[in-house]
Amino acid sequence: MNASCQCGSIRFKTPLPKPLALYICHCVTCQRQTSSAFGVSAIFPRFSLPAQLQLHGGGNMLSVYTRPTANGQTLYCYFCKRCGTRLVHATPNKNVVSVKGGCLEGLDWKSAIHIWTKSAMVPIPEGTESHREECSEPEYGVTQEVLDQPGGLC
Repeated sequence: MNASCQCGSIRFKTPLPKPLALYICHCVTCQRQTSSAFGVSAIFPRFSLPAQLQLHGGGNMLSVYTRPTANGQTLYCYFCKRCGTRLVHATPNKNVVSVKGGCLEGLDWKSAIHIWTKSAMVPIPEGTESHREECSEPEYGVTQEVLDQPGGLC
């Protein structure tokens, strides 16, 4: 899938034509991060972002914000220096990354799983999978061998 920030300074392609899973998170943290009612995370196997994320005059256009997670991990939140668009979230010990849904072209939102709905500010569509809090450890339908492919983020 093609992805880009709001201003177009950062563009990249995901390693698969569709995500392994898609989550719409209604937790307060995602509401604050997006300044909206929810956050959207498209899960992909870990991949490297292109090295050419450089501004014409030099300098990396990608920046990172880190924060602790509820389970004691460090979450790396990558964003565009120019427009501030969040693009990817990654945790070092996980073999998957979360590409923020709003930066992806052609994302099929119908398969999304709604989580942390107890904090929802908008109605959850009838018939969709939803969880009041987070769901159990996800199964992404691929083998661990596939997820253990070499390559880091950035």
